Amino acid sequence: MRKSDREIRDFSEIVSVVGRCQVVRMGIYADDFPYVVPLTFGYEVQDGALVVYFHCATKGRKLDLLAKDARVCLEWDIFDGYVETGHSVTADYTSVIAFGRALRCEGVERIRGIARLLEHTGFVNYSAETCAALPVVDVWKVVCKSVTGKQRFQK
Repeated sequence: MRKSDREIRDFSEIVSVVGRCQVVRMGIYADDFPYVVPLTFGYEVQDGALVVYFHCATKGRKLDLLAKDARVCLEWDIFDGYVETGHSVTADYTSVIAFGRALRCEGVERIRGIARLLEHTGFVNYSAETCAALPVVDVWKVVCKSVTGKQRFQK
């Protein structure tokens, strides 16, 4: 990271940033250009790794691309506004970038992923089992192999 003074080094703080975000953007390898898609998500920490769950339709471009190459990049951000620096204008922000491989969830793991998603989106009264049983829904996870955080706040 070029500006190491802005790096978030504490893993629990990085997870906290993820928890404050409502959308994650996932970058996927595509034919000519990267494909980036916004997703609602759920998450948890398993064995010291950030695990991110998302759901989607059972068919579509995202799934076609993941079938070719499941390596992905995830990005979360919190924008806190523009500020003057005295010689220019910059943005105050917090962001997290992660890399991993997307894997389809089956069985109990599918229910667990939906439960994390319902929890994160504030719909804890819905049945994860019922939602996971819907035939039009796919559930995926990304076990993040590398996670970094960065922030710039007005001093």
